Amino acid sequence: MTLGILAAIHDEVDDLIAAMRHEDARATVHTIGMRDYHVGHLHGHPVVLVLARMGKVAAAATTVTLIREFKVDEIVFTGLAGGVGPQTRVGDVVVADRTIQHDLDARPFFARHEVPLLDRAEFPADAELTAQLCRAVEDFLRDDLPTAVPTEVRARFGVSEPRLHVGMIASGDQFINAPAAVGELRARLPALEAVEMEGAALAQVCHEFGVPYAVMRTISDRADDSAHIDFASFLKDVASHYSAGVLERFLRARQLAKP
Repeated sequence: MTLGILAAIHDEVDDLIAAMRHEDARATVHTIGMRDYHVGHLHGHPVVLVLARMGKVAAAATTVTLIREFKVDEIVFTGLAGGVGPQTRVGDVVVADRTIQHDLDARPFFARHEVPLLDRAEFPADAELTAQLCRAVEDFLRDDLPTAVPTEVRARFGVSEPRLHVGMIASGDQFINAPAAVGELRARLPALEAVEMEGAALAQVCHEFGVPYAVMRTISDRADDSAHIDFASFLKDVASHYSAGVLERFLRARQLAKP
């Protein structure tokens, strides 16, 4: 089975592409719609890696291409998010059990958040993919993090004993970084753990095409003004290592599980 792997920002996917090139001399690159799709093997698993770019439209367009042109069987999105849940902290990881578009509002024709003509607002992540991803996150945080991200780097960003959270992730075409906006989201979506700009769009496309999906997000900030993180440095020095390390464990475990 071929796995599609997407990210929104270069540093979230660059290490994975480099690892593929090192492992698979026959890996190829196909440019479609201003995006480079890297096709080959990563940690022994057939994959298609692509930088989707930021936002719901970018994520949806890239997901359709993965499904229609490259015939991927499953899709995983990895990247950053703002923490909204009461227990999420910088350096934690949230794996979605469902996604929702927090900025979708077609009232009075449809209920708030409901996707017109699909009779639903939430899109459940695939249970098996999500469980596999959660195991990979837990193993990475327990066994690999001290080596992947040195103590002094974690201290610089206030990352202390990072944890895995499983729950709702919301997507919208806006960067949430104000207490009032976070408070309104919490009141409207009490189960919300994290907010970002792509996952729910990917999820809707996967639902419409019948393709299983999972989403993993590293918390880079609290989605309000309570933390001032150097975003670019956090992405390069911390989050990119999470993506590479977790997905390595995820892919190797899937290879070992093959009959």
